[in-house]
Amino acid sequence: MLDILLGGVVALKDYVATHVLTCLVPAFLLAGGIVSFINREVILEYLGEKRSKAVSFPLASVASFFVAACSCTVIPVASGLYFGGASIGVAFIVLWVAPATNILALTYTGSLLGASLALARVIAALLMAFVVGGVMSFVFRKEGLTSVSPEESSRSKESILEKKSAVLLFLVLLSLLLPNYLVRSGPYFHKVILWAVLTAIFTVYAKWALPSKATKEWIRETLWFVRLIFPLLLIGVFIVGVVGKLLPEAWIRTWLGGESVRSSFLATLIGAISYFATLTEAPFVSTLMKLGMGKGPALALLLTGPGLSLPNWLAIARVFGGKKAFVYVATIILLGTIVGWFFGNFIFTP
Repeated sequence: MLDILLGGVVALKDYVATHVLTCLVPAFLLAGGIVSFINREVILEYLGEKRSKAVSFPLASVASFFVAACSCTVIPVASGLYFGGASIGVAFIVLWVAPATNILALTYTGSLLGASLALARVIAALLMAFVVGGVMSFVFRKEGLTSVSPEESSRSKESILEKKSAVLLFLVLLSLLLPNYLVRSGPYFHKVILWAVLTAIFTVYAKWALPSKATKEWIRETLWFVRLIFPLLLIGVFIVGVVGKLLPEAWIRTWLGGESVRSSFLATLIGAISYFATLTEAPFVSTLMKLGMGKGPALALLLTGPGLSLPNWLAIARVFGGKKAFVYVATIILLGTIVGWFFGNFIFTP
């Protein structure tokens, strides 16, 4: 029992040591900035419930390719968009695509597992994204945050945010992306150094460019996301560490071989529960494939591993509500199973 609990403590320690500063802190700041600075009327115009899904869904999907975020880091960003006025479908597309198939993860997948799996990951993630967005929009069509106050209606439709605020959010975004894009090997401390430099830059800029009232509003919104999400992430990571100790490796080798529906479902389920930081899913899948894992289940795990996690479930339920979390997770598990089985039997065949 002590060894099992120690697994949870070790997972929690690793998560705090390697993700809080360079991933979660800038993600929370970005989410707070989205709510504080972005013209909500413009979000409603391009990404809101009244916008054609043929426009808003592809826009959200393409933009998400450039956000290298794990299943937990992306929650503040997606929730920031949602509470800023984006439709529920758009928010959950961002929630899915950014961790499941960002450019950084795709590049690494191609170099480690081959171009066919990387391409399949792109196609499958986009197909799943449109289905997820459609399902969430349909099921929760009466809950869209589409109302606009008279004060917001008077704001210009042509400007999504002021130039100084745009520069600030761009600098915050760089502090989230560049440590993962530029520092891809070596000690984690190197990421911290780059993050600290970028953070110092946008902090100085914010102090110079923003009035104190705007800065206080930004921090207030950021802390709201922190209080709402961060405690559940820690609880979820601890539980994942415990589960990892309980799951025998021999069981994985036996049940993930072949291209059956069962294999894809189990791979999807393992990926949906476990926590994978950005880029860690590819070497894990590579190891399992060497032990006999099929390509279809491998694709399912590549998608759901970074795209979902138990901490992700808990945080989504806290932010968006239990019903939305249930529908989203159930939809992803079903789609992951179908995609893994289909690609394994009809696309990856010799």
